[in-house]
Amino acid sequence: MSHALPLFAMLIAEAAFGYPRRWRHPVVAVGALIDGVERRWNRGDAVRQRLGGVALLALLVGLAALAGGAIERLAGQGWGLVAVVAIGTTGLAQRSLHDHVAAVLGPLAHGDLPAARRAVAMIVGRDTKSLDERGVAVAAIESLAESFCDGVVAPACWFLVAGLPGLFAAKAINTADSMIGHRTPRLVRFGWAAARADDLVNWLPARLSGLLVCLAGGGGWATMLRDARRHASPNGGWPEAAMAGALGRRLGGAICYDGEPAQRAVLGAGPLPAADDLARALRIYRIACLLLWILVGALAWAR
Repeated sequence: MSHALPLFAMLIAEAAFGYPRRWRHPVVAVGALIDGVERRWNRGDAVRQRLGGVALLALLVGLAALAGGAIERLAGQGWGLVAVVAIGTTGLAQRSLHDHVAAVLGPLAHGDLPAARRAVAMIVGRDTKSLDERGVAVAAIESLAESFCDGVVAPACWFLVAGLPGLFAAKAINTADSMIGHRTPRLVRFGWAAARADDLVNWLPARLSGLLVCLAGGGGWATMLRDARRHASPNGGWPEAAMAGALGRRLGGAICYDGEPAQRAVLGAGPLPAADDLARALRIYRIACLLLWILVGALAWAR
């Protein structure tokens, strides 16, 4: 059975309703499992740490795929399309991503920099206390572009390929990468498998995300093709460079993590973005989501 029709319904339902804030999101349980296993298995020499990370990844993907398959089998026995759509929306983040970035734009546009810093700290891992208006805008735009891939396009692609098992497995990998994929002394070996798996599952979605952003923004192709490979991530540069080009602004550059300065590749050209550019980025994001709906809807109609 084609997964295009339920995915089309999922995209629209999640954008319209989002996830109820009073309910605990399933990702929280996945995160708790990762945290608990990491504390127990991330021990010993380098080889043992890598093997522990591989075992954790296999456990996560296996449990996620089994859960997705079980739900689909139950749906086939009477729950139906509505249940698959309702449960599948938990793997998408169109609405929550938009709301989180809009929460940064509001105070930033009204000159309330402290509130804008607090809001952007909810969606980025960098230090935010010393960011000026343009620094906040850069952080929010980069998060918006990268999360368009991680939270919207990638899960949609994997649902299209493998239904709920594919969607749940991709989200489990992405959650693991966000928690243990960082190259810190403690996690550089244990998180290696999660980071490489995330690179793999996001390879095609990242490039599709960049294409959709360029289409939505009416440009940015040259910047994306020129600058995407400058990014430290093999995937993150595609939607970020596409957004930089569509906006005609510069992203990347200097940053601080836990008080330690770092220098990243510069994506795009022109001035750093400001509040009005963040508003434009949100418009591009909404159009890119709509284009994804149209693409999935066309696949559903063709079947």
